[in-house]
Amino acid sequence: QFQLVESGGGLVQPGGSLRLSCAPSGFTLHSAAIGWFRQAPGKEREGVSCITRSGGGIAYADSVKGRFTISRDNAKDTVYLQMDSLKPEDTAVYYCAATSRCDTSSYSTTQYVAVWGRGTLVTVSS
Repeated sequence: QFQLVESGGGLVQPGGSLRLSCAPSGFTLHSAAIGWFRQAPGKEREGVSCITRSGGGIAYADSVKGRFTISRDNAKDTVYLQMDSLKPEDTAVYYCAATSRCDTSSYSTTQYVAVWGRGTLVTVSS
């Protein structure tokens, strides 16, 4: 069974940082592009960032550009989302997903997602 597991969420003050990790079970991450999505209470799930299989292609939502950094370590079979300068509006459940497409037009859609993680909660509050 193909699964993804996120970790690294938690409570952080505004301006703080967190690093989320995404690891696979049942398959290897380097076979897929990986996207990060988030869903805040009462809102739709939105795309945050994605990275291609090789790591050579990356896309970000405008709301996180310059603050979040996506990366992957194929040797460790893990994808990371480094989140800096966090704001209260970043509060959400963050999901990683294996996707068949990653570019500046597809990062925001769930259309190409094949496998979802269960999510990890990020709360930004003082």
